[in-house]
Amino acid sequence: MNSVESDALEPTRDELQGMSFAQKLIRLVPVYGLVILTVFLIILFSVLLPNTFPTILNLRAIVSDKSIIALLSLAAMIPMVAGRIDLTVGYGIVLWHILAISLQTLYGFPWPVAVVTVIGLGALTGLFNGFLVEIAKIDAFIATLGTGTVLYALALWHTGGRQVVGVLPDGFYALNGTFVFGLPITGFYVLGITIFLWILLEFTSVGRFLYAIGANQKAAALNGIPTRKYVVGAFIASGSLTALTGVLLASKLRIGQASVGLEFLLPALVGAFLGSTTIKPGRVNVWGTIVGVIILAVGISGIQQFGGSFWVEPLFNGATLLIAIGIAGYAQRKKGSGR
Repeated sequence: MNSVESDALEPTRDELQGMSFAQKLIRLVPVYGLVILTVFLIILFSVLLPNTFPTILNLRAIVSDKSIIALLSLAAMIPMVAGRIDLTVGYGIVLWHILAISLQTLYGFPWPVAVVTVIGLGALTGLFNGFLVEIAKIDAFIATLGTGTVLYALALWHTGGRQVVGVLPDGFYALNGTFVFGLPITGFYVLGITIFLWILLEFTSVGRFLYAIGANQKAAALNGIPTRKYVVGAFIASGSLTALTGVLLASKLRIGQASVGLEFLLPALVGAFLGSTTIKPGRVNVWGTIVGVIILAVGISGIQQFGGSFWVEPLFNGATLLIAIGIAGYAQRKKGSGR
């Protein structure tokens, strides 16, 4: 999976200057089509469901439910920038949310120490993934699938298939349960991390190097970029963010169970893949990923309020993933043709 240059499909100012409004619109649709579709769905559901969809309660529910997926999508996006994929985001969150609780209830860790420990273990898992991919030269899909399966097995072994329950400190509950300006605090976590990653990837040498590696690792190495260090660093960042997300999930659920977590893998990947089809088409990017998560959240919320069955969400996620991969492939081909 390769990343591409930032201006692969984006129109330049000079290109747009001589165009009519209609021509500009046609030229911008491939770039902002997903954003336009998201706005259209919001308006559509607001008109069709005026009593339930355009309400603060629905906004709170969406932010609360989809913040975990948004953070996992951002975690998955980081290695994608470097042309890698990390499947441990779906498996790791199973173990991390269980450990965040069991370290406190079974082993007496203060909650801040438990949080730091879980994030540290997530970073070590990312380091291990980076070692497998860059040192052992195992395909990232296979390596992270193997690591993720081991993490899931450890979660099953640790819990014995039972729930991990216990009284947790109020400070730990507040990590997820606090409201700021009437909205769940997790939404502000997502916003803060999104802005940080956007600045890092778009305005620093770290981002430029990661995109260069994703576009062509051999060329990046020939230009003096320490590719191995940056790819391993991307996996460490992904593992750390996944572990942080596991902590927030534990604070939200207040129990740990191995049956929770895997259902986040597909929507997280969908959001990350969709991120390469909008804002900067053909290139994995932060704001595109967030738009991808938003359109999933809006679509599923609207369909469910129309009385959609329990199988609608996985169907919507799966179909959207196929569409995202198709659009991403089209964007790559357009870039390759020099358009």
